[in-house]
Amino acid sequence: MSTEEKPAAPRSLAEALRARDDASLSALLRSRPDLITPVPTDLTQLATRAGTRASVLRALERLDRFALQTAEALAVAPDPASYDSLLGLLAGDARDRAVTAALPRAVATLREQALVWGDDDRLRLVRTARELLAPSPQHPSPTGLGPSVQEATSGMSPGRMQEIVTTAGLPSTHDSVSAVAALTELFTDRKRMAGLLAGASEASREVLSRLMWGPPYGQVTAEPAAHLRWLLDHGLLLPTAPGTVVLPREVALHLREGRAHRTPEPLPPAVEPAAVHAARMVDATAAGQAYTALATVEELLKDWDEGGPAVLRAGGLSVRDLKRTAVALDVPEPVAVFWVELAYAAGLLASDGEADERYAATPAYDDWLERPAAERWGHLAETWLTVTRTPGVVGGRDAKDRALSALGPGLDRSAAPEVRHRVLTLLAGLPVGTAPSAESVLARLRWERPPRGPRPGDEEDLRSRLARWTLSEAELLGITGRGALSAQGRALLGAPAPAPADPAQPTHPAQPTGPGDKLPVHHHHHHHHPTPADPPAEPLSAAEQTTATAAAARLLAPLLPEPLDHVLLQADLTAVAPGPLRRPLAAMLGVLADVESKGGATVYRFTPASVRRALDVGRTAADLHSFLAAHSRTPVPQPLTYLIDDVARKHGHLRIGAASAYVRCDDDALLNEILADKRAATLRLRRLAPTVLAAQADPGTLLEGLRAMGYAPAAESAEGDVLITRPDAHRTPPRTAPEPVPDGPPPPDSTLLTAAIRAIRAGDLAATTPRKSADTPLTGGELPRTGPAETLATMQAAVLTGESLWIGYVNAEGSASQRVIAPIRVEGGFVTAYDHTADEVRTYPLHRVTGVAELADD
Repeated sequence: MSTEEKPAAPRSLAEALRARDDASLSALLRSRPDLITPVPTDLTQLATRAGTRASVLRALERLDRFALQTAEALAVAPDPASYDSLLGLLAGDARDRAVTAALPRAVATLREQALVWGDDDRLRLVRTARELLAPSPQHPSPTGLGPSVQEATSGMSPGRMQEIVTTAGLPSTHDSVSAVAALTELFTDRKRMAGLLAGASEASREVLSRLMWGPPYGQVTAEPAAHLRWLLDHGLLLPTAPGTVVLPREVALHLREGRAHRTPEPLPPAVEPAAVHAARMVDATAAGQAYTALATVEELLKDWDEGGPAVLRAGGLSVRDLKRTAVALDVPEPVAVFWVELAYAAGLLASDGEADERYAATPAYDDWLERPAAERWGHLAETWLTVTRTPGVVGGRDAKDRALSALGPGLDRSAAPEVRHRVLTLLAGLPVGTAPSAESVLARLRWERPPRGPRPGDEEDLRSRLARWTLSEAELLGITGRGALSAQGRALLGAPAPAPADPAQPTHPAQPTGPGDKLPVHHHHHHHHPTPADPPAEPLSAAEQTTATAAAARLLAPLLPEPLDHVLLQADLTAVAPGPLRRPLAAMLGVLADVESKGGATVYRFTPASVRRALDVGRTAADLHSFLAAHSRTPVPQPLTYLIDDVARKHGHLRIGAASAYVRCDDDALLNEILADKRAATLRLRRLAPTVLAAQADPGTLLEGLRAMGYAPAAESAEGDVLITRPDAHRTPPRTAPEPVPDGPPPPDSTLLTAAIRAIRAGDLAATTPRKSADTPLTGGELPRTGPAETLATMQAAVLTGESLWIGYVNAEGSASQRVIAPIRVEGGFVTAYDHTADEVRTYPLHRVTGVAELADD
């Protein structure tokens, strides 16, 4: 027989945490990062913070369905509860095997997150969680169970208790406590309870079955019917208030065969395949959509090049401007919102901040345009994966019933990045080329994070809507193709490329086996699905995401169409671009011609106005002829040559200058023609000389007026030279992209965790045990005290060794505190150090440090 004594059972959560090792504390702080913001001074403070209502509610909301069901069962179990009694509540009398197998994991999760503490024979749910989950008339239990017999009879008269005990066939007792105990023992004895219920009428059993799964409360009249009177007399229904009765918890559990939940859900629902495609087809489809995404963002910002829509007074885009943008992009309005918001989140679009505030491209957009296409896509994809702004909520209402507009405030949903990552991770877990059923993805997410808001039949919960938007937005961006995750999408998650399948042993997605289930499969001979490699379970850090994005861009690059350096000129004054054009060619063609249609091939049309536009930006007829000859795979048609020469011959024949404005022309007959034209009346022209007309309009208005009349005037400088006016694109001042709004503090990295745990343990030891000191040992709670010279020497030594120190510090108000710091620099009477307690770098005057002590070795 061993002589080792078994450690005493912890008497509090703080004691339970004190018994944990560093790995266990790290797991707790990683799963509940709000507990180290700021770093607690010791384990007692950590336990207190872990029991606060806000923190516990946050932790409960992050439990999967079975872990939550386990917590709910503990909330209605005796406190403390044994593991066996908890298993009975979840697995029922039949001891469901799946529940039995899954329960250890659920209890371990609750323990890890400090929601449950104690050994298996004394499991305790933290009090705050019990209050949040336990039943009351105001807040019915999620299990549908009512109060226990003891709770329901707390205000009942002793005489009434004796009547119930006697009617139930139990011997009368001398006090209410023993009467309650006898009644509870009866209701929890399966055999005796079955005998009691055998005497109930059909109507009585019907009442019990209606209340069995909750809500457990019912209404009765002052003179209840016989079948209700029988239930009341036997204590199977107990009065809680005048006219209200409740089904005691023990009775409900007997009727449920011991189960706390109607349907325990120990296993997550599988993500079901909806279709299977060849991997090459998925990647090609996704790449085509990625190219379309780039073209759409470019088209949007080109449309806003000279200043986009006005900014609403409350911020955002007006409904009219959104409709106009959707028409310009030829997409539905919700899709237009997505592209506008993505460009904004990526820092390519912002408000110019001027008096008549408008949206415009940022300088970052010009830098983005110069990058290779795959890198530009990577920037958009990474932005989408991490941004909290959520285009899908546009058109809804905020908490104050104000409309939510594109680019406006109130669009951040902090859960969006986590949901996007989780949805893509679920897709990555399927065989390559497999598109999932959207409903099965939603069902899986609801199991992983059960919604606490809307119930079935109500409006869909936010996480489910975020998941639906994720599936459609990933397709728009080319992260998925035909609903399946592409190779670049997998790389974006940081997952390694899947290993090629063994041709001898092909793997296939699981096929449905239920009646009537059919899986649409695209059959490809000799095609095998590689086994996917697991992506990281948690979102990547910023540095890791940058690396993953670069890898995704490298995979996408060879799949994007190569830009062309030529067009096909047609005799009907059109040019056909059979694919994407190189940027200089596309830019020049966009000035010289108007886009007539888009699609696989873009059709440009040459018109007198478009040719004049090219001449206005400084091109000559010879420039245009040589440009078209150099970039056309077909001969330049004569009609196009004639058009350019004809417009060029007239271009600049009239000269506009400042008088306030004048028209100069060597052909006085042409000036006579203008003066005689009724359309020139608004310009208020008069002849100054045979070749000069003066106008009371400014040069810009005069230019536009004469062009509207069909002439082709050119502006000139004060020296008489032709002014070349290139329309400069309007840009905002430098702008930073909007920062994501986090869902609480971010998960701590390993460096912060190590420092935090060391600080917490140091503070705990400082509060409970003596410390090493150069002079006298310190008792709990005292500040360390050393002389100034020793304090300075110890600080300087710690800078060299990188060790942390325990100090006493008195602030300017005279308030004393203990701190754990890692000195970085000591100079000029100050110490700059990383303060583990505050989780930040701070500077302290050395004269306010009472003393310093080394941390004791753990």
